[in-house]
Amino acid sequence: GTARHDREMAIQAKRNLSKTTDPVERLRLQCLARGSAGIKGLGRVFRIMDDDKSRTLDFKEFVKGLNDYAVMIDKEEAQEIFRIFDKDGSGTIDFDEFLVTLRPPMSNARKEIIMQAFRKLDKTGDGVVTIEDLRGVYNAKHHPKYQNGDWTEDQVFRAFLDNFDSPYDKDGKVTTEEFMNYYAGVSASIDTDVYFIIMMKNAWKL
Repeated sequence: GTARHDREMAIQAKRNLSKTTDPVERLRLQCLARGSAGIKGLGRVFRIMDDDKSRTLDFKEFVKGLNDYAVMIDKEEAQEIFRIFDKDGSGTIDFDEFLVTLRPPMSNARKEIIMQAFRKLDKTGDGVVTIEDLRGVYNAKHHPKYQNGDWTEDQVFRAFLDNFDSPYDKDGKVTTEEFMNYYAGVSASIDTDVYFIIMMKNAWKL
């Protein structure tokens, strides 16, 4: 069962889709309509397609990725999105940059509380958190899925760690970027800053 937030966010995204004309926003909403991991899922499709491991995509690969992920988008719209991301006109886009831009925008208050949690974890201050750092600090009992009985504490933990593993780089280290990406998905399903901040404070004992 998906958490209530996730369901609400998906419904909201579908509703907003009919209203927006911005191609990037339309793509974002199509991803979010699949839940908070929707954007990460698109990233995974792109990574699989990136045969030469260049971490870039040309237009053909980009369109194929969108089709593989079953995103409803016409060619003109895809071209427009591609142009927005191909800032230097090289004919390729950097998909890390693409995913960061696609990430739902967050208020500064949310970014700050996410960074506070990261800094608390990052005991050495080197901008990287290891799984061991996480163990002593993260409290699974405040996770919405634990609270509504969907998951055990272990499942929350496992899911949490899985979220940080990039497919090519399973090094058990979490960068600020990965941490931010994870919480952008969570954040998209929570309407108010106040509630998001309370959830973070509880989860990380901030």
